[in-house]
Amino acid sequence: MKDRDADAALDRATEEVLALFADDRRPRVAQPRTSRPHRPLPDFTDDLFAGDPFAAPPAQRSPAAGSEASEAPETTAPRAPAWSAARAVAAAAAEPPAPCVRALDEALGHPLAAPLTALTDLPAFDTSAMDGWTVAGPGPWRLPRDGTGILAGHDPGEDALCDGQAVPIATGARVPPGATAVLRSEHGTVTGQGELHATRRVTQGQDIRPRGQECRTGDPLLPAGTLVTPAVLGLAAASGYDELTVTPRPRVDILVLGDELLAHGLPREGRIRDALGPMLGPWLHALGADVSVTRRLGDDADALHAALEGSAADLVLTTGGTAAGPVDHVRPALARLGAELLVDGVSVRPGHPMLLARLEDGRHLVGLPGNPLAAVAALLTLAEPLLRALSGRPAAPWPHPARLTESVPGPSADTRLVPVTREDGGRVRPLRFHGPAMLRGLAAADALAVVPPGGAARGAEVELLCLPWQTEAAGSAG
Repeated sequence: MKDRDADAALDRATEEVLALFADDRRPRVAQPRTSRPHRPLPDFTDDLFAGDPFAAPPAQRSPAAGSEASEAPETTAPRAPAWSAARAVAAAAAEPPAPCVRALDEALGHPLAAPLTALTDLPAFDTSAMDGWTVAGPGPWRLPRDGTGILAGHDPGEDALCDGQAVPIATGARVPPGATAVLRSEHGTVTGQGELHATRRVTQGQDIRPRGQECRTGDPLLPAGTLVTPAVLGLAAASGYDELTVTPRPRVDILVLGDELLAHGLPREGRIRDALGPMLGPWLHALGADVSVTRRLGDDADALHAALEGSAADLVLTTGGTAAGPVDHVRPALARLGAELLVDGVSVRPGHPMLLARLEDGRHLVGLPGNPLAAVAALLTLAEPLLRALSGRPAAPWPHPARLTESVPGPSADTRLVPVTREDGGRVRPLRFHGPAMLRGLAAADALAVVPPGGAARGAEVELLCLPWQTEAAGSAG
């Protein structure tokens, strides 16, 4: 059974259970046993979770201990690991490769493999913070008769200014010995006799950036694991670096499975557009990986086996085929390759049939469900922490909890991931289009709310999974 068929079957079964356990306050009228009419579309204007399979009435909850149902023998399969446990397994599943040395213009987007320490004082000498005059002692001050001044990049020499002397100076220029302050050009006037007068009080050290104000030689600047951003490149260059020791970005192959998927045009003849192929590459790049190839294999067991066997990527990402239907080939292909299943299903909705495997040669595979939102849930549950481990980056920092503006129902034993947008006051609003096959809610979302098993009431605090294009601290300068 395909992932989409499994979700449709779950919805149908849930509707039947809800009908059996309808609210007792409703009048019950016997109905003839006929085929069930099509369900009308839910009215999203009144209830964000109308028609939600997890919004079950109280009568549907598990029976109390000691009841007849509770004493029935356990016949269900062992439960999948909890969502947080699955993420922990993924985070511990890999080690980063050996570091490499890259020139500054090639290091962008790589994590630092070693701490960044200052190779020089910053600034390396006392510099002027403003255009104006560098002065010595109290004013008024005498200016050079030839009008010469000090420009950035020019050495003022070792001759010290004496009290009562001043020299024109540019921003960033080295302050000469003996200078006590810099007087901004708008705060001084020059007389016809070449005397400089201040129009406001001048203090010791005013507008001088002292040597080592930002750091001293040997000071730690950034820890290992920090992502090299444009700002990090600038700091490294200012600190004297020409190259950086970094961890190579993980390489990923994407294998899109499913005969029903179209690469172009409108849905037709029972086939639908592939939404994951165009989305996953940029998403993985934002997570710090380099995508080597995106291949569409259809439902071909031999093609999948050959692609897995021939891949040289650190991580292979498959879409669809993670269930147990006749054309779900991911698990059989892994078995043929002697892979070890590290995570086989996760107690989370959407995305339950995700998996994580380690191949015999140490490479990894993350199997995503075929439904788009379910695939994103799996991507953030398993692939994101695994990619951090492969690149030597620290675990993503959890943001402060946010409060829900609306209640969110949930299954009794599964975590639920729901697209939300941020609002004022540290609140988040759940979005309507949150079904496993939907992307409309995710496209408008700022984050995914991590709703604990059983759901969360309005005003409850939930943790957030940041989306990679949202602001995230890559490291701390201390």
